[in-house]
Amino acid sequence: MSDTPIEEIDIDPVEMRKAQALKREKIGRWLLPLIVVVLSIVAWDRLCVWNDIPHYIIPRPGRVLDSLITDWSLLIGSLGTTLLITFSALAIAIVGGVGLAVLFAQSKWIEMTFFPYAVILQVTPIIVIAPLIFIYVESKFAGLLICAWIVAFFPILSNTTMGLNSADHNLRDMMKLYGASRWQTLRFLRLPSALPFFLGGLKIAGGLSLIGAIVAEFVAGSGGVGSGLAFRILEASYRLNIPRMFAAIILISVTGVLIFMFMTFLSWLFLHKWHESAVKREI
Repeated sequence: MSDTPIEEIDIDPVEMRKAQALKREKIGRWLLPLIVVVLSIVAWDRLCVWNDIPHYIIPRPGRVLDSLITDWSLLIGSLGTTLLITFSALAIAIVGGVGLAVLFAQSKWIEMTFFPYAVILQVTPIIVIAPLIFIYVESKFAGLLICAWIVAFFPILSNTTMGLNSADHNLRDMMKLYGASRWQTLRFLRLPSALPFFLGGLKIAGGLSLIGAIVAEFVAGSGGVGSGLAFRILEASYRLNIPRMFAAIILISVTGVLIFMFMTFLSWLFLHKWHESAVKREI
Protein backbone atom coordinates (compact mmCIF):
# COMPACT_ATOMS: atom_id res chain seq x y z
CA MET A 1 0.00 0.00 0.00
CA SER A 2 1.62 3.21 -1.15
CA ASP A 3 1.64 6.29 1.00
CA THR A 4 -0.27 9.01 -0.79
CA PRO A 5 0.48 12.51 0.50
CA ILE A 6 -2.55 14.34 1.77
CA GLU A 7 -3.10 17.54 -0.15
CA GLU A 8 -3.05 20.61 2.03
CA ILE A 9 -5.94 22.98 1.67
CA ASP A 10 -4.69 26.44 0.75
CA ILE A 11 -6.50 29.23 2.55
CA ASP A 12 -6.49 32.52 0.72
CA PRO A 13 -5.06 35.13 3.13
CA VAL A 14 -7.12 37.87 1.45
CA GLU A 15 -10.35 36.00 2.08
CA MET A 16 -9.27 35.32 5.66
CA ARG A 17 -8.62 39.02 6.25
CA LYS A 18 -12.03 39.87 4.79
CA ALA A 19 -13.74 37.38 7.10
CA GLN A 20 -11.87 38.72 10.12
CA ALA A 21 -12.69 42.33 9.20
CA LEU A 22 -16.37 41.42 8.79
CA LYS A 23 -16.36 39.68 12.18
CA ARG A 24 -14.74 42.70 13.85
CA GLU A 25 -17.30 45.00 12.22
CA LYS A 26 -20.21 42.90 13.55
CA ILE A 27 -18.77 42.92 17.08
CA GLY A 28 -17.89 46.63 16.96
CA ARG A 29 -21.36 47.60 15.75
CA TRP A 30 -22.79 46.53 19.14
CA LEU A 31 -19.77 46.77 21.44
CA LEU A 32 -18.68 50.37 20.70
CA PRO A 33 -22.09 51.99 21.42
CA LEU A 34 -22.36 49.86 24.58
CA ILE A 35 -18.96 51.04 25.79
CA VAL A 36 -19.91 54.68 25.15
CA VAL A 37 -23.17 54.24 27.12
CA VAL A 38 -21.38 52.63 30.07
CA LEU A 39 -18.67 55.33 30.13
CA SER A 40 -21.33 58.05 29.95
CA ILE A 41 -23.18 56.59 32.94
CA VAL A 42 -19.95 56.30 34.93
CA ALA A 43 -19.01 59.90 34.06
CA TRP A 44 -22.51 61.08 35.05
CA ASP A 45 -22.22 59.34 38.43
CA ARG A 46 -18.69 60.61 39.13
CA LEU A 47 -19.58 64.21 38.23
CA CYS A 48 -22.48 64.13 40.68
CA VAL A 49 -20.18 62.79 43.42
CA TRP A 50 -17.17 65.01 42.77
CA ASN A 51 -19.26 68.20 42.55
CA ASP A 52 -21.59 67.19 45.41
CA ILE A 53 -24.66 67.90 43.27
CA PRO A 54 -27.96 67.44 45.18
CA HIS A 55 -30.33 64.75 43.89
CA TYR A 56 -33.11 67.34 43.36
CA ILE A 57 -30.90 69.05 40.75
CA ILE A 58 -29.16 66.13 39.02
CA PRO A 59 -29.74 62.68 40.53
CA ARG A 60 -27.14 59.94 40.35
CA PRO A 61 -27.86 57.00 37.99
CA GLY A 62 -28.58 54.75 40.97
CA ARG A 63 -31.37 57.03 42.19
CA VAL A 64 -32.87 57.15 38.69
CA LEU A 65 -32.80 53.35 38.51
CA ASP A 66 -34.46 53.11 41.94
CA SER A 67 -37.16 55.54 40.81
CA LEU A 68 -37.67 53.57 37.60
CA ILE A 69 -38.18 50.36 39.60
CA THR A 70 -40.33 51.97 42.33
CA ASP A 71 -42.58 53.90 39.91
CA TRP A 72 -42.56 51.23 37.21
CA SER A 73 -46.32 50.53 37.29
CA LEU A 74 -47.10 54.25 37.07
CA LEU A 75 -44.59 54.96 34.30
CA ILE A 76 -45.39 51.89 32.21
CA GLY A 77 -49.09 52.75 32.26
CA SER A 78 -48.32 56.25 31.04
CA LEU A 79 -45.98 54.83 28.41
CA GLY A 80 -48.83 52.64 27.14
CA THR A 81 -51.01 55.72 26.68
CA THR A 82 -48.24 57.55 24.82
CA LEU A 83 -47.56 54.54 22.59
CA LEU A 84 -51.25 54.18 21.76
CA ILE A 85 -51.27 57.76 20.47
CA THR A 86 -47.93 57.31 18.71
CA PHE A 87 -48.80 54.18 16.75
CA SER A 88 -52.37 55.29 16.00
CA ALA A 89 -51.04 58.55 14.53
CA LEU A 90 -48.36 56.67 12.60
CA ALA A 91 -50.93 54.27 11.12
CA ILE A 92 -53.13 57.16 9.99
CA ALA A 93 -50.07 58.96 8.58
CA ILE A 94 -49.12 55.86 6.59
CA VAL A 95 -52.59 55.41 5.11
CA GLY A 96 -53.06 59.12 4.39
CA GLY A 97 -49.50 59.79 3.22
CA VAL A 98 -49.28 56.82 0.85
CA GLY A 99 -52.81 57.38 -0.47
CA LEU A 100 -52.19 61.05 -1.16
CA ALA A 101 -48.77 60.29 -2.71
CA VAL A 102 -50.41 57.84 -5.13
CA LEU A 103 -52.96 60.51 -6.00
CA PHE A 104 -50.14 63.02 -6.58
CA ALA A 105 -48.36 60.51 -8.84
CA GLN A 106 -51.47 60.15 -10.99
CA SER A 107 -51.97 63.88 -11.51
CA LYS A 108 -49.40 66.67 -11.47
CA TRP A 109 -52.21 69.22 -11.15
CA ILE A 110 -53.38 67.67 -7.88
CA GLU A 111 -49.79 67.59 -6.59
CA MET A 112 -49.21 71.25 -7.46
CA THR A 113 -52.52 72.18 -5.80
CA PHE A 114 -52.25 70.37 -2.48
CA PHE A 115 -48.54 69.76 -1.81
CA PRO A 116 -47.93 73.36 -0.58
CA TYR A 117 -50.49 72.80 2.19
CA ALA A 118 -48.61 69.72 3.34
CA VAL A 119 -45.43 71.81 3.45
CA ILE A 120 -47.22 74.47 5.52
CA LEU A 121 -48.29 71.82 8.05
CA GLN A 122 -44.71 70.56 8.24
CA VAL A 123 -42.95 73.90 8.73
CA THR A 124 -45.45 75.31 11.25
CA PRO A 125 -44.32 74.31 14.78
CA ILE A 126 -46.74 71.85 16.36
CA ILE A 127 -46.46 73.74 19.66
CA VAL A 128 -48.20 76.65 17.90
CA ILE A 129 -50.99 74.58 16.33
CA ALA A 130 -51.70 72.33 19.32
CA PRO A 131 -53.55 74.90 21.52
CA LEU A 132 -55.94 75.67 18.65
CA ILE A 133 -56.57 71.98 18.06
CA PHE A 134 -57.49 71.43 21.72
CA ILE A 135 -59.87 74.42 21.56
CA TYR A 136 -61.72 73.15 18.48
CA VAL A 137 -61.61 69.39 19.20
CA GLU A 138 -63.63 68.26 22.18
CA SER A 139 -62.03 64.82 22.62
CA LYS A 140 -58.62 64.96 24.29
CA PHE A 141 -57.51 61.71 22.62
CA ALA A 142 -58.54 62.99 19.18
CA GLY A 143 -56.61 66.22 19.76
CA LEU A 144 -53.47 64.32 20.77
CA LEU A 145 -53.88 62.05 17.75
CA ILE A 146 -54.17 64.98 15.34
CA CYS A 147 -51.05 66.64 16.76
CA ALA A 148 -48.97 63.47 16.46
CA TRP A 149 -50.35 62.81 12.97
CA ILE A 150 -49.39 66.27 11.69
CA VAL A 151 -45.77 65.69 12.67
CA ALA A 152 -45.55 62.16 11.21
CA PHE A 153 -47.51 62.77 8.01
CA PHE A 154 -45.13 64.84 5.88
CA PRO A 155 -42.04 62.53 5.76
CA ILE A 156 -44.17 59.66 4.50
CA LEU A 157 -45.97 61.82 1.93
CA SER A 158 -42.79 63.50 0.70
CA ASN A 159 -40.63 60.36 0.47
CA THR A 160 -43.34 58.23 -1.12
CA THR A 161 -44.12 60.92 -3.70
CA MET A 162 -40.42 61.16 -4.55
CA GLY A 163 -40.19 57.38 -4.85
CA LEU A 164 -43.22 57.13 -7.15
CA ASN A 165 -41.79 59.85 -9.38
CA SER A 166 -38.33 58.22 -9.46
CA ALA A 167 -39.42 55.14 -11.40
CA ASP A 168 -37.28 54.66 -14.52
CA HIS A 169 -38.83 56.60 -17.41
CA ASN A 170 -37.62 54.05 -19.97
CA LEU A 171 -39.44 51.28 -18.12
CA ARG A 172 -42.54 53.44 -17.87
CA ASP A 173 -42.43 54.08 -21.61
CA MET A 174 -41.94 50.37 -22.26
CA MET A 175 -44.98 49.46 -20.13
CA LYS A 176 -47.01 52.07 -21.97
CA LEU A 177 -45.78 50.63 -25.28
CA TYR A 178 -47.02 47.18 -24.27
CA GLY A 179 -50.41 48.58 -23.34
CA ALA A 180 -50.13 48.49 -19.54
CA SER A 181 -52.82 50.43 -17.73
CA ARG A 182 -52.10 53.11 -15.12
CA TRP A 183 -52.97 50.66 -12.35
CA GLN A 184 -50.59 48.00 -13.77
CA THR A 185 -47.78 50.55 -14.11
CA LEU A 186 -48.40 51.70 -10.55
CA ARG A 187 -48.56 48.18 -9.13
CA PHE A 188 -45.65 46.54 -10.95
CA LEU A 189 -43.24 49.45 -11.44
CA ARG A 190 -43.90 52.62 -9.49
CA LEU A 191 -44.83 51.12 -6.09
CA PRO A 192 -41.78 48.78 -5.98
CA SER A 193 -39.57 51.73 -6.96
CA ALA A 194 -41.08 53.82 -4.17
CA LEU A 195 -40.72 51.16 -1.46
CA PRO A 196 -37.17 52.13 -0.34
CA PHE A 197 -38.20 55.80 -0.20
CA PHE A 198 -41.35 54.96 1.76
CA LEU A 199 -39.37 52.89 4.28
CA GLY A 200 -36.86 55.73 4.67
CA GLY A 201 -39.73 58.10 5.42
CA LEU A 202 -41.19 55.55 7.84
CA LYS A 203 -37.97 55.55 9.88
CA ILE A 204 -38.25 59.32 10.27
CA ALA A 205 -42.01 59.32 10.89
CA GLY A 206 -41.77 56.67 13.62
CA GLY A 207 -39.65 58.91 15.84
CA LEU A 208 -41.54 62.06 14.90
CA SER A 209 -44.89 60.52 15.85
CA LEU A 210 -43.50 59.85 19.34
CA ILE A 211 -42.23 63.44 19.55
CA GLY A 212 -45.59 64.76 18.35
CA ALA A 213 -47.42 62.70 20.98
CA ILE A 214 -45.13 63.97 23.77
CA VAL A 215 -45.45 67.62 22.67
CA ALA A 216 -49.23 67.32 22.41
CA GLU A 217 -49.38 65.83 25.92
CA PHE A 218 -47.31 68.74 27.23
CA VAL A 219 -49.74 71.21 25.69
CA ALA A 220 -52.81 69.30 26.89
CA GLY A 221 -51.32 69.09 30.39
CA SER A 222 -54.24 67.16 31.88
CA GLY A 223 -53.72 64.35 34.36
CA GLY A 224 -55.77 61.37 35.44
CA VAL A 225 -55.73 57.68 34.73
CA GLY A 226 -55.08 58.04 31.00
CA SER A 227 -52.12 60.40 31.31
CA GLY A 228 -49.06 59.96 29.12
CA LEU A 229 -45.39 60.21 29.99
CA ALA A 230 -45.26 63.93 29.25
CA PHE A 231 -47.70 64.61 32.09
CA ARG A 232 -45.61 62.43 34.41
CA ILE A 233 -42.59 64.60 33.59
CA LEU A 234 -44.57 67.78 34.32
CA GLU A 235 -45.94 66.30 37.54
CA ALA A 236 -42.46 65.24 38.68
CA SER A 237 -41.04 68.71 37.92
CA TYR A 238 -43.78 70.39 39.97
CA ARG A 239 -43.01 68.10 42.92
CA LEU A 240 -39.23 68.35 42.44
CA ASN A 241 -39.16 64.58 42.01
CA ILE A 242 -36.23 64.82 39.62
CA PRO A 243 -35.27 61.10 39.72
CA ARG A 244 -38.75 60.19 38.41
CA MET A 245 -38.41 62.92 35.82
CA PHE A 246 -35.11 61.45 34.59
CA ALA A 247 -36.63 57.94 34.63
CA ALA A 248 -39.51 59.08 32.41
CA ILE A 249 -37.12 60.85 30.01
CA ILE A 250 -34.91 57.75 29.77
CA LEU A 251 -38.01 55.62 29.13
CA ILE A 252 -39.01 57.94 26.28
CA SER A 253 -35.50 57.82 24.80
CA VAL A 254 -35.30 54.02 24.97
CA THR A 255 -38.76 53.77 23.38
CA GLY A 256 -37.67 56.06 20.53
CA VAL A 257 -34.55 53.95 19.94
CA LEU A 258 -36.60 50.74 19.91
CA ILE A 259 -39.06 52.26 17.41
CA PHE A 260 -36.16 53.25 15.15
CA MET A 261 -34.60 49.77 15.45
CA PHE A 262 -37.91 48.15 14.55
CA MET A 263 -38.32 50.40 11.51
CA THR A 264 -34.73 49.61 10.47
CA PHE A 265 -35.43 45.88 10.77
CA LEU A 266 -38.62 46.32 8.76
CA SER A 267 -36.65 48.13 6.04
CA TRP A 268 -34.06 45.34 5.97
CA LEU A 269 -36.79 42.70 5.85
CA PHE A 270 -38.33 44.18 2.70
CA LEU A 271 -35.14 45.27 0.93
CA HIS A 272 -32.27 42.92 1.83
CA LYS A 273 -32.90 40.51 -1.05
CA TRP A 274 -32.99 43.00 -3.90
CA HIS A 275 -32.19 46.63 -3.14
CA GLU A 276 -28.66 48.00 -3.17
CA SER A 277 -29.12 49.94 0.08
CA ALA A 278 -29.62 46.71 2.05
CA VAL A 279 -27.74 44.02 0.09
CA LYS A 280 -24.63 42.86 1.91
CA ARG A 281 -21.43 43.33 -0.09
CA GLU A 282 -17.99 41.94 0.55
CA ILE A 283 -15.43 44.34 1.94
